[in-house]
This record gives sequence, structure tokens and C-alpha cells, in this order.
Amino acid sequence: MMNILIVGSGIAGPALAYWLSINPKHTITILEKSASLQPHGQNVDIQGSAVTCIKKMGLMPQVEHYNTKELGTRFINSQGTPIAPFPIKEGGSASPTSEYEILRGDLAKLLHQATSSQSNVTYLFNTTIKQILQNDSSCVKVLLSDGTTRTYDLLIAADGQWSKTRSLVFPAQDVSIEHKGMYAAYFTIPRLPSDAPWWDIFVAKGSRTVATRPDPHGTTRAMFTFMPSTPAQTLAWDKASRAGRKAQEELVVQEFADAGWASKRLVDAMVTAPDFYFHAINQVKMKRWSRNRVICLGDAAFCPSPCTGMGTSLAVLGAYVLAGELSCVDEPASSTTFDSLTEALTSYEAKFRPFVVQSQVMSRFVPGFMHPGSAWKRTILHGFVKLVSMVLRWEWVGPWLGDTESRDDGFKLPEYAAFESVIAKSLRV
Repeated sequence: MMNILIVGSGIAGPALAYWLSINPKHTITILEKSASLQPHGQNVDIQGSAVTCIKKMGLMPQVEHYNTKELGTRFINSQGTPIAPFPIKEGGSASPTSEYEILRGDLAKLLHQATSSQSNVTYLFNTTIKQILQNDSSCVKVLLSDGTTRTYDLLIAADGQWSKTRSLVFPAQDVSIEHKGMYAAYFTIPRLPSDAPWWDIFVAKGSRTVATRPDPHGTTRAMFTFMPSTPAQTLAWDKASRAGRKAQEELVVQEFADAGWASKRLVDAMVTAPDFYFHAINQVKMKRWSRNRVICLGDAAFCPSPCTGMGTSLAVLGAYVLAGELSCVDEPASSTTFDSLTEALTSYEAKFRPFVVQSQVMSRFVPGFMHPGSAWKRTILHGFVKLVSMVLRWEWVGPWLGDTESRDDGFKLPEYAAFESVIAKSLRV
């Protein structure tokens, strides 16, 4: 049996807790720095093997219920007229929109509901780790923000790409945060009757994009993205990424007020949005994911960036494989030995890292090609997406691409004996 601490109640942490809680001998605590579960977040994709994993968890009916109902992705012109549509084809993968599109906040809520009802899972909100006092073969001991000192057999840092927990354990030289030269601002705005149930993308001049997407809650999700092209722009956006909301909003207004299409509407609504989020687009790479009894998971270990569309899938799959390898630990009667724990963490990384490395490879078209800095580059981009959109309409192309779940994404989902009964029950529902 193990006493386990998970930091972060986003996607990776609760997904891990779900699989760990199958073993009634485990005691699982999830720390969350916020006072309550955070309902915010934009669209996330569930793709490939992660679709199978969600089905094994028995959560697919709920995921489908919270589907954003997005019909596909469209590139539009400054008048809002579609010039290159990429509709979802049932079971297909020919659109940037996933067949299983869901808001991050909704998926986090589903995972919380699936785990908080388990008797061996406890959530501690408004709580953080202040200090890691011990991390060795004996235990991992932490000082929490409530002043208590607690001892665990395993600590999982699942608190995002800027993980505070990771910084308390791993030396800076073991963690690489690679900036991809792009920034994004996300927020929710009131829906208008004219808002289409599509991911509409307007490519503006000056390395800017403006986008809107539907959600299942009667509102519209807005997004601005930008790639600085001058030293002054680079300095301003880098500075804003570390500033507060007011400074970030001012920079977004300055850059996007004249971008065209729906920019003015989005900029005007941005100031009252309940969930404004501004960030630099980065990838996280670590030399090693674990150190003694602490391991990083999800974006804390291997954030692939939103440009890959793989962040949520990696979080879901990583949680499944980590829990699976831990379920194979040869336990003595009372506790798990450090050697067997180390073996499980090493096996997890050996099995999952190759797929993470593969998933972090970004197309040379992203993000640079999608952010043309001049009119002629934008013309080339428009011509390219129009051609691809036309080709994908040909009936023979869809079957060749394969479907969302069964296409080979490069990762074969391992099977673990400890999960078989729960999975069998989930698949029967």
C-alpha cells in the first residue's frame, strides 16, 4: 500500500487518482492551490489512444455530453466569409477540430466527480507545498501552507508547466522550457446569434490571428495569438507574460484593436471576461521525470504546447501508464519498498517517454507559417489552406486518414491486470 500526494487538480492529477484509487490500500491526497475547482479553460482535444483510455474510465458518455458541438474549423476572410472549411467527419481526423472536443474546465470537473466520490481520495483546496523537507529512500516529507508536516510514500507534481513543486525538487539545469516565439490570450465572451458553431480563424496581417469557438454553455470562446517580429515587440510581450492582467490587456488592445474582422468586438468584451488568460507558448522538457520519491506528470513534465494539440491526451495517457506501472509493484505485506517504487517509475518513463518525444515534434508550419508577417505570405497561406480543404473533400481521402480512435498515433496502450475488472465494468455501461 502507498500513501500518495498529488499536486494539482487539473487533468493529469485527477486522472492519475482515478486509476490509483482502484487499489483500496492506497490513500490518495490531491492538493489544489485554488479555493475551489477551476471552471475555466479553453477547448482541449482527446485523440488517438487517449480516446480508448477515456472509454476504459467509463467517462465517454459524460465527455460526449459536454462536447462543444463544434462542427469543424474554418479559415475566414476579413468579412467573416469562410474560405477554407475543415468540417468534422464522423470517425475521421481531417479537421483541426477533434471529434471529442471539450472544454478544459468541463473535463477537469468530470475527473473530479469520478475521483472525489472514492473513499480513498481526498481533495485539499487552498493548500500548497511550502517546502519539501525530505525526499529519499525512506519517504517524502512536506511542509504544507496550512502549517502541517506530512509524510508520503510518493509525490506527483501535476501542477502545470510552471510547476512550483518541480522547482523544489529538480535542479534548474534538468528542466528546459523552450519558448516557441508565440503568445496567446484566451477569454470567454457573450454569444451573439450570428456566432457560428465553428472554430473560425482569421489570419490578420502582422503575424496575428483572431479566433472564436463555440462552447456548450451559451457563450463564445475567443482567442488572439501573436508572434513578435521586432526586438521591441519581443521585449514587450515577454514583459507582459510576467505582468498582471491589466498590463496584458493593454498590450492586447494595442496590438489587436485594428486587426480586422471581429477584433473590436473581442477587445471590447475582453475587459469584463471572467477567465482572461495570457501566456507564452512553451514546451517543457526534462532530463528525467523522477527524483527519488517525486515524479512529474502532465505539463509539469512534458508540456507539448497547445500547437501540438496533444497536451490533454498526454496527460490522460501518462496518468494511466504511471498508475499501471505502480500497480505492478511487488508489495510486501505492509508497504512498498523504495527499490520496487524506483523500478516502477523507471519502467513508466521507459515506456512513455518515446511517445512524449514524438508528440512534442512540431510541424514546421506551426506556429510561423500560421502567422504570416506580410500580405504576400498571407496570400500563400490562404492558397495552401484552400487547396488542403479542397483535397480533403474528396471521398477517398477520409478512409485513408483513418478514424480518431483507431488510427496509429504511435502509442499502444498497455494492459494492466489490476485494472481489468474496472475496465470491463466501464465498457459494459
